[in-house]
Amino acid sequence: MIETVVSVKLPIGEMLRIKKNSLMPDCPDGNEKRICLISGIYGDELGGQYICGEIIKRIKENFSLLSGIVDVYPAVNPLGLDARTRVVPTTDMDYSTVFPGDFNGGMEEYTAAKLVEDMKGASCCIDIHSSNIFLQELPQVRLNDDYDERLLHLAKLMNTDLIWIHPSTTVNEGSLAYTLNQMGIPTLVTESGAAFRIKYDYCEQIIDGIFTVMKELGIWKGKTKSKRHVPVIKEDEIFYLNCESSGLFVSHKKLNEQVKQGEVIGTITNPLLGAVEEEITAPKDGMLMTLREHPGVTEGSLVARVIGGMHL
Repeated sequence: MIETVVSVKLPIGEMLRIKKNSLMPDCPDGNEKRICLISGIYGDELGGQYICGEIIKRIKENFSLLSGIVDVYPAVNPLGLDARTRVVPTTDMDYSTVFPGDFNGGMEEYTAAKLVEDMKGASCCIDIHSSNIFLQELPQVRLNDDYDERLLHLAKLMNTDLIWIHPSTTVNEGSLAYTLNQMGIPTLVTESGAAFRIKYDYCEQIIDGIFTVMKELGIWKGKTKSKRHVPVIKEDEIFYLNCESSGLFVSHKKLNEQVKQGEVIGTITNPLLGAVEEEITAPKDGMLMTLREHPGVTEGSLVARVIGGMHL
């Protein structure tokens, strides 16, 4: 069932509408668990759109296996999605900084407050992201280091290549995930691929993981699959590789590849001189979890992240 969660009048007689698709069993008894799937906070992240659509499609194809409620919010920043921008285009505001919102605030704060109100009582929420236009990321769940064991348990079911534990001091307190977790609603953030791209194999991983979480919560009765072991990575295990020169980044490696200390991951080339300005080398044996997607770089640009000592 398609529902409008919130609507706001825009100039020239237009309306902003944030909608959800609520799927539930034909004969609910009122005791069903509920999961909320959210995407589109950033308008250039299209992988979540695909994931949401596929989840709905697969539930409809096997509707008898649905034993709980699945609320899907594929486009919570519809103006940003229309403009393919990471902000709300009318105000240039980062929509991931306005939660929990304010019923008496501006458009962003009001719509955020309505979304949070609509998600109250959920058993779990999953906020689905891609990376930005510059970097491609392995499928991962991101948690703060003040997570509880239930949140980590659900994260391990998500079928990602890793779980990245961030220091709580770096948390964005205006994010949807932070707000919901503070309210006691277990909320996971997934990250995979890159902006403006749909990495279909990565999306399939996330989709399988979502169905596994749904089964764990008693929302889905069908067969599921997920990785048996998902590495949990902490900040001090990750090496950030930033270039020291400007030019074009040419990758010599792929995501998920093993690298040896001193091995060349990529080069920074100078098109005017036809020369290599810099070699980017692995600081330690490990695995590539992040790799530059956009070839244009300036001094200080992040070009890769390596998980030291990791072997998959």
